[in-house]
Amino acid sequence: MLDRHIRPWMDPPLNRVGAVLARSGISANTVSLIGLGFGLAAAVAIVAEAFWLAILFILASRLADGLDGAVARAHGVTDFGGYLDIVCDYVFYGAIPLAFVILDQPLHGAAGAFLLMSFYVNSGSFLGFSVLAEKKQMRSNAHGVKSLYFTGGLLEGTETILFFLILCIFPQFFVPLAWGFGVLCLVTAAARVALAAKVFADQN
Repeated sequence: MLDRHIRPWMDPPLNRVGAVLARSGISANTVSLIGLGFGLAAAVAIVAEAFWLAILFILASRLADGLDGAVARAHGVTDFGGYLDIVCDYVFYGAIPLAFVILDQPLHGAAGAFLLMSFYVNSGSFLGFSVLAEKKQMRSNAHGVKSLYFTGGLLEGTETILFFLILCIFPQFFVPLAWGFGVLCLVTAAARVALAAKVFADQN
């Protein structure tokens, strides 16, 4: 919901930095992998209860996630680069809830499993829509230049990052926060399914 409003402010500085990185010879794929490394480091920090360090790693990871697209636009967007970016994103999105489950399995287990399930459902609705949109040659730059068609929703990347940061600031409230965010993820997925039914149902 917030992504399209933030991108006009974020893209210009990211593109400038991305152009500098591209000229230095750093590839977008390298930046994606560095971002994944920061994300996994955040998960390790959560397990170690170093929550403020985890916050720094999460922010660094998402900065790299923005920069890889900027570098790609400077070098030239590739299909594999878009694929790698998505894989790295989903590893990151799964690693943070998993870290909280490992942190306290008896207390966080059920809520964490529900949260991961809601991510799985939401991701499936997103990727399924993107596949059909590509088949129909649909295009949208509302979320920036992407390798896949991006559908908006109640919860997008910005909301998820804010949620992760809140979890790190208030880890004692993981259980209610995870249940609540998981429900909103399922609402987002249901809305996307309804949109798909409207957009694709009468198309051959």
